Amino acid sequence: MRVIEIKNLKKNFGSTEALKGIDLNVEKGDIYGFIGPNGAGKTTTIRILLGILKANDGRARVFDKDAWQEAVDIHRNVAFVPGEVNLWPNLTGGEVIDLLIGLKNEVNSEKKNAMIERFKLDPTKKCRSYSRGNKQKIALIAAFAQDADVYILDEPTSGLDPLMERVFQETVREVQKEGKTIFLSSHILSEVEKLCDKVSIIRDGKIIESGKIEDLRHLTRTRVRIVTKKPVKDIESINGLFDLDANHTTYTFQVETHTIGKILKAFNPYGIEALESTPPTLEDLFMRHYEEA
Repeated sequence: MRVIEIKNLKKNFGSTEALKGIDLNVEKGDIYGFIGPNGAGKTTTIRILLGILKANDGRARVFDKDAWQEAVDIHRNVAFVPGEVNLWPNLTGGEVIDLLIGLKNEVNSEKKNAMIERFKLDPTKKCRSYSRGNKQKIALIAAFAQDADVYILDEPTSGLDPLMERVFQETVREVQKEGKTIFLSSHILSEVEKLCDKVSIIRDGKIIESGKIEDLRHLTRTRVRIVTKKPVKDIESINGLFDLDANHTTYTFQVETHTIGKILKAFNPYGIEALESTPPTLEDLFMRHYEEA
């Protein structure tokens, strides 16, 4: 079942094209990563999905409802965490959490208190005294304490320490097990790689790659380190070696994944004593696209 559908979505701010016709589909139960640097169009896309901005062209639907015309209905089943959290300074953290949950749902005190304990928040302090990380915790607690079908998270771990990032990741996995859908916008590639089933990379308002992370790995190069008994003659003549670093009988380089067998055959006559292979990562794919740009 398709939960989020974006088709040829365009958004201009004056003469600036923020979105240049993007396509994206999120299925029920997905943890979907939406990655790109700041200014690529991630937040603009999310604001259109939430009905905060109106697109200039194209289609944005959530639960098969128009994101602009039926925003109120959509919001009943969506929990949202922004990247920059602004709170009421004179309210306590607990009061803000109750307010945010109560806008849509009856407050489930047991679930709320469990989230407060999990994220190690003191809910009795005034919001003016909270650090950026604690303000982010309030938004996360309010979102995960709701009974939503879709969680839209825009840079959700901004300001969190590594321990709380791990708690966040555990919570997201638990939510997925309940059959919920998570749309995660982030520029932290390691976080996306740990959590997400599928990913779209956005650059300058255009989707440049989409698919399951495992399916996209073939688009990146594998790092290889080989130590041979004898120096390899005319190594520069071996096709398919990238970023070659040769030091006597130690060679490090990158190769396209499908050419590894052919490369090893070229090294075999010189006696391979050691071989290390590092599989491609999401960061490799991301950086390759941006370096090529």
